[in-house]
Amino acid sequence: MVMIIMWIMCEWNDEDCMKVDEDKLADYYYLTLLIETFGDFEEAVEKDATKTAVLDGTVHPLTSYVINYVKFLFDYQATLKQLFSEFGNGDDSNSQLASVTMRIMQAFQNNLEGKSKQYKDQALTHLFLMNNIHYMVRSVRRSEAKDLLGDDWVQRHRRVVQQHANLYKRTAWTKVRPIYITQTSSAQGLTSSGGGSVEGGNSSGVSRGLLKERFNMFNMQFDELHQRQSQWTVPDTELRESLRLVVAEVLLPAYRSFLKRFGPLVESGKNSQRYIKYTAEDLERLLGELFEGKSMNEPRR
Repeated sequence: MVMIIMWIMCEWNDEDCMKVDEDKLADYYYLTLLIETFGDFEEAVEKDATKTAVLDGTVHPLTSYVINYVKFLFDYQATLKQLFSEFGNGDDSNSQLASVTMRIMQAFQNNLEGKSKQYKDQALTHLFLMNNIHYMVRSVRRSEAKDLLGDDWVQRHRRVVQQHANLYKRTAWTKVRPIYITQTSSAQGLTSSGGGSVEGGNSSGVSRGLLKERFNMFNMQFDELHQRQSQWTVPDTELRESLRLVVAEVLLPAYRSFLKRFGPLVESGKNSQRYIKYTAEDLERLLGELFEGKSMNEPRR
C-alpha cells in the first residue's frame, strides 16, 4: 500500500520518477507473492495428508522434496535478502530468511510426527523419525542454510536424532530374554523349587528345563527381530553402522554372559544344539544384516 501511494504521489510527467517507482512497485509485488508462496508452502507441508507410509522406515519422499525446496531458496538468497531488506518489516534480512526457513522446517517436522503414527511397531516409528531428521540435518550441514540457521539449530536436531536412536534401541532390544535376565536380579526365575546357588553354571539349583525354555525364547525373539529389521532401511551408511554397533553393545555382552554362565548346563544334556542355536559370533554376523531393506524371502548371508 505504501508503494502504491508513493506511485500515485509521483509527478506524472516525471519519467524518471515513474520508472523508479514502477520498479519499486514491481519489487514490492514480487515480495508479496514470495511471502504468500512461503506461507502456502509451509501450510501445504504441515497439512500434507499422504497416507502412503514408507514400509521400511526410510527417508520419506516429502523429506527430500522439502529439503530440495529449501536448497532452491538458498540458490536465490541474495535476491531474497535484497527484497526483505528493502520492503521487509524492518528486521535484518538474514533473520527474516532464517525465520521463513525455520517455519518450513518446523511444519515439516510436525508432518513427520503425524506420519510416524502410522506405524504399529514403536521401534519402527523411532527408526523412521531418526532417518528423516538425520537426512534433514545432514542436508542443512552441507548447504548454505547452516550459516543462516546456526550451529545451535544443527546441534539441537542432532540430539533429536540421537534420542530416537536410543528410543529405538530401548523399544526393540532391551526386553530380549538374556539381556533382560542379566540386567535384573541374577538368574531370577531359573532356579528350581529346591533353590540353591546358581554360581558356576553347573549348580543343581538351576533348572535345566527352564534354561532350555530361556534359550528357545531368545532364539525365537532374535529370529523374529532379525527377519523384521533386516527389511527395514537406514540409507545413510555411517548412521546404519553406528546403529548396528548400538544393538551389538546391548545384545552381545549380555548373550556372552548368559551363554558362559548357563551354556555348559544345557550342553551337558541331550540335543543341546536345539537350544544353543547361536554363538556370539553368529549373532554379530547377523546383526550386520540389519537395516539393509531386504525382501522377506531373501536368504541370510
